[in-house]
Parts: sequence; C-alpha cells; structure tokens
Amino acid sequence: MTTEAGVDDPSTGRVALVTGANHGIGAATAVRLAAAGAAVVVAYLRRDVEPDPATPARYHENRLRSGNEVVAAITAAGGRAVAVEADLLDLATPARLFDAAEDAFGRVEILVNNATGWCRGDSFGTHALAGREAQAVRTETYETTFGVDARAAALLIEELAQRHVSAGATWGRIIGMTSGGPDGFPGEVTYGAAKAAQVNYTMSAATELLRHGITANVVYPPVTDTGWVNDDVRAFVATDSIHVHIADPDDVAKVIAWLCSDDAGMVTGNVIRMR
Repeated sequence: MTTEAGVDDPSTGRVALVTGANHGIGAATAVRLAAAGAAVVVAYLRRDVEPDPATPARYHENRLRSGNEVVAAITAAGGRAVAVEADLLDLATPARLFDAAEDAFGRVEILVNNATGWCRGDSFGTHALAGREAQAVRTETYETTFGVDARAAALLIEELAQRHVSAGATWGRIIGMTSGGPDGFPGEVTYGAAKAAQVNYTMSAATELLRHGITANVVYPPVTDTGWVNDDVRAFVATDSIHVHIADPDDVAKVIAWLCSDDAGMVTGNVIRMR
C-alpha cells in the first residue's frame, strides 16, 4: 500500500489495537492506521456519562456509537478491522483484547491508549470549565477515570511488552494520550491526574522497552471537537494564548499515525504537544 505521496507506507502489515475507537480521535486513528495498511482492532465500550447542560447532546450520542460503524468504514475502503466491545475496568480485558487481535490478525505491534473513563469535570472548589456545572471529587469518579486512563493503560502496555518480548520481536509502538499537565487541570482534577499517571507509565515504557525495539510516546492534542465543544469553549480558544486551535479528530490522528511509522523509529519518550 502507498501513502498519498506514493511512498510505501511502513505501517503496512502491522497489527494495531486502538482503544476508545468508536468515535472521535480513536475512530479517526483506526481509520488512518487501516488506510496505511495496518489491521486494526477497534476496541470500545458504549458508555453514557452523567449529563451536563453545557455538554452538547452530540457528545453523549458519540460515546454510545458502535465500533462496528468504524469497522464498516474501514472495510468499505479496502482495509481490515474488527470491533471488540469490552470494559477496560475489567482486569481481564487487556488479555482478552490481545487474544482477539491474535485470533483475527496476529500479534499486536501498535498500541494506542486512547480510551478514557472521563466523567463530568470535578474540582476541589467551585471552579468550572466552559459553562459546565462544578462538582466535587468523588470516589466513583476517581475509580472510573483512574481505572481506564491509568490502570488499564498500564495493563495494556504490560500485555504488549510481555507478548512482544516472548516472541523475540524487534518492532513496536505505544502511543498514549494526555491533557492537563504538571500544573494540574483545574476543573478536571481527576481526569488530569489520571492522564498524568498514564504519561508516567508511558515514559517508563519508553526507557524499559527501547532495547526491544518499542517506542513509546504521548500525544497532547489541542482542543479537539469530538462532540463536546460548545460556544463557551470556542470563545475561550479564540482569546487564549495557549490553546490556539480547535482541531478535528483527524488532525490528531495524523500525528499518531506518524508516530506509528518507521519514520518515527528514533522518536521515543516524548510528550508531543499540539497547538
């Protein structure tokens, strides 16, 4: 398979597992990787979130979409993909996803930890973002968000590492996703903390797994319209000096796909901030 530029794409023949791939950045990434020649496992969970008047209904609808829609788009374009619905809060899910990939296509070489257990934004006070209602930090919010964004991401990395080393493989890619940063994420404190944990796991993987040919990087997207962007968010971005763009999911997927290519073979241990 060739890229738009006509050059052989190094992702051809690889097997990719993308979590949270039924909509948004995950779906766009699955489509991009499949177009580059990878066989893709579209992992997802249809899950609604606690309603917030400031979050457009479109976002909730997107989170309830089936991964089969993404698979249909990939196969219609000549690609290969399967959808697996699985709850990442279940400790057996990482092994199940890798087993499903191996049954369908072979050993996973590309892992994109895109799924999130995001719940409605929380804070320690009354801080609220983009017109949303502030809520206190709660045990259930912590368990869900850390369970998916941190623990499941780590277990998926471990599953890839163990199977990769056992096979004596020499090529692999791990991509994580983050938001917030070292100064925290006011108004989204639990989400920001869980993403910080995922960054730390991924950076450790970059150091420990490089000798086995695996690179590990984290993508920090700009504000990306996966359905949640409202007028308050647009107004904020228009005047903010840090958040410059409102991106389309495919804008982020292009960066992820590049990190999964041979061209990025010497790029590892980075948090790549998009503006």
